Amino acid sequence: MTELIQQDAPARSSRFRRFAVIAAAFGVLALVGGVFTYDHFFRSPAPPYFASDEDHFLFGSIGTEETDGIPYWIWLVLPRIFPEYLPAPGGYASLGMLSKDGHEMPIGLSKVTIGFERVGINCAICHTASYRLRAGDPPTIVPAGPAQQMAPQMYVRFLIACASDPRFTTGNIMAEISKNVHLSASDSMVYRMLVPFTRRAILQLKDRDAWMSSRPDWGKGRIDPFNPVKFTTLRQPIDATIGNSDMVPLWNLNAHAGFVYHWDGLNTDLREVVMSSAIGDGASMKWVDRDYTHWSDTDPHTMSSLRRIQNYIGAVKPPAYPLPVNATLAAAGAAVFQGECASCHAFAGARTGTLIDASEVGTDPHRIAMWTAASAAAYNAYGDGHVWKFSHFRSNKGYTSVPLDGIWLRAPYLHNGSVPSLADLLEPADQRPRLFWRGYDVFDGTRVGFDGTTLPADQKRALVEYLKTL
Repeated sequence: MTELIQQDAPARSSRFRRFAVIAAAFGVLALVGGVFTYDHFFRSPAPPYFASDEDHFLFGSIGTEETDGIPYWIWLVLPRIFPEYLPAPGGYASLGMLSKDGHEMPIGLSKVTIGFERVGINCAICHTASYRLRAGDPPTIVPAGPAQQMAPQMYVRFLIACASDPRFTTGNIMAEISKNVHLSASDSMVYRMLVPFTRRAILQLKDRDAWMSSRPDWGKGRIDPFNPVKFTTLRQPIDATIGNSDMVPLWNLNAHAGFVYHWDGLNTDLREVVMSSAIGDGASMKWVDRDYTHWSDTDPHTMSSLRRIQNYIGAVKPPAYPLPVNATLAAAGAAVFQGECASCHAFAGARTGTLIDASEVGTDPHRIAMWTAASAAAYNAYGDGHVWKFSHFRSNKGYTSVPLDGIWLRAPYLHNGSVPSLADLLEPADQRPRLFWRGYDVFDGTRVGFDGTTLPADQKRALVEYLKTL
């Protein structure tokens, strides 16, 4: 018996060694697989750093890439494969996206690596204006201005149309990518997994945003900024409200301290406005938590991305009017402005930056009906347990009497963008254009874009001339 046991011992030892080798091999494979998965899907190096605050505003990350980011190479080739789903030739520029020399990405889009390079949106996509003085001129880019040329809903609908097309296949996408770059074997394998995943993710937007089909299209230069947040982030019941609003400028906000924010004054705290805007654009709560830990940093390399944006929009000034102004006529207009407009629209005006009841201003009630008391309470509760918790959201029954800094570049006018120029705004409502073209950036220096429909014609001309100087 002892001899038998002694003979079995080498066999058991051999089996154990084989088991150990197999286990070690599986362990190595698991480790390699884990490293591969982390490196290609989750590794998050620091996002690109931009030395200037302006470039950070235009191209920096606000945290939208992790949950809503599109793989870069897929994003790049979609206009070439599906040009028929764009409103005109020119790729993403046909949607109103702007570019700046020396930068790879369009203004308003960030590119961040989270495993693979992802494309997300930032504040500048809706808050960068452009204008030309003549049709043949290159556009002048104005960061923090209202993006009258941009069509954010068309962008989302373009992506959905691409994903709904049967040509959105791994083979077609990879073939088009190969015209730009030779992916490594590992990156090619990753992208072959990403194509169907991306298609499914975009098609989920089709279901999520189905409510939009029952509302008027946003068009260029307009957006419904809060119904998407209300229905998706805050999980409020889908109702029939219409929140379509003109893009707002974000310049000179330090001078707006003490004023209400947004067209309907739904918040009174600039920090909350900036942070909630990032959340509304798709930033995750985890990203907001991480970003907020650096809110008080003063080094721009480590400062909170959102704090850096807040600092920028607080300080940046609107551009001066780019054409000659008739000084004599403008001086006469200044007197008209002081008598007819200043109490609600000059920075020192008694009602400037406050809410004016909708019945007094006479504009349509859709935007104020959209933001309900329940929605405000839900957003105030959204950050419960987090140090950045919101507390200043509210529901109102009026519209904000905005100051008019940079008013010459803020057409079309009113909260719904329904008036094309200042000259038209000074006419009675029934004499204003009912139909006009949006998204064109050649500037009309004669008609420009304000309230005072009972003024004599000469005072209207003088007032328009003065408003050019604000």
